[in-house]
Amino acid sequence: MIICKSETELGFMREAGRIVAETHRLMAQSIEPGITTGELDQIADKFIRSQGAVPSFKGYNGFPYSICASVNEELVHGFPGKRKLNEGDIITLDIGAEYRGYHGDSAWTYPVGTISEEAQRLLEVTEGSLYAGLALVKPDVRLYTISHAIQQHIENAGFSVVREYVGHGIGSELHEEPQIPNYGTPDRGPRLKPGMVLAIEPMVNAGKRYVRTLEDDWTVVTVDGSLCAHFEHTVAVTSDGLEIFTKLDA
Repeated sequence: MIICKSETELGFMREAGRIVAETHRLMAQSIEPGITTGELDQIADKFIRSQGAVPSFKGYNGFPYSICASVNEELVHGFPGKRKLNEGDIITLDIGAEYRGYHGDSAWTYPVGTISEEAQRLLEVTEGSLYAGLALVKPDVRLYTISHAIQQHIENAGFSVVREYVGHGIGSELHEEPQIPNYGTPDRGPRLKPGMVLAIEPMVNAGKRYVRTLEDDWTVVTVDGSLCAHFEHTVAVTSDGLEIFTKLDA
């Protein structure tokens, strides 16, 4: 069942989204060659808690950290730790915050210093695919129309859509219905209604689409070792379009 949120619930989620967005801005300012992924985790954890929220991911299904930090060929669910970032790396930070019982969720892939042309293009295409999907969010649009737009943007650029992981509804639970694949047939799926809140998150490989999970049972990597990227916003369907909760005005 897809849950439409009340105005009170949307207010809590708007604040959760702001906290996530502010945390991402802090991460962008902190990323540089030599910093460890564990240090980024500590910075994010401290800031989220300073805002009266708690990290959504810490303890979720046993996940032991406050953010996911995935480097280069790591797609999602990477463990922060002692790994130092190097010039030319790309790092995906997936961040969630729970405020008064409601969640915000956003992922972004960042360059570390100067990156290769291929990596830069991968980031641009993946972010562009997110906004290609978001441009279609409004009442009565069928969900997989958005999925199809994301897929077309990615595949037209010569990259691959990961199919094992999808976006999702979000609210008092971090993951709610509906599931939102990044591929699909247009004019299919449930119709969007005002009050729905969605975490839309294209995940893209520079090489083939296949991924596998490492022995830690969490970290997902590309099978062929190619670079990958992941961009995500939490958005609410409004009466005439959408509101992005995890994006700052300035």
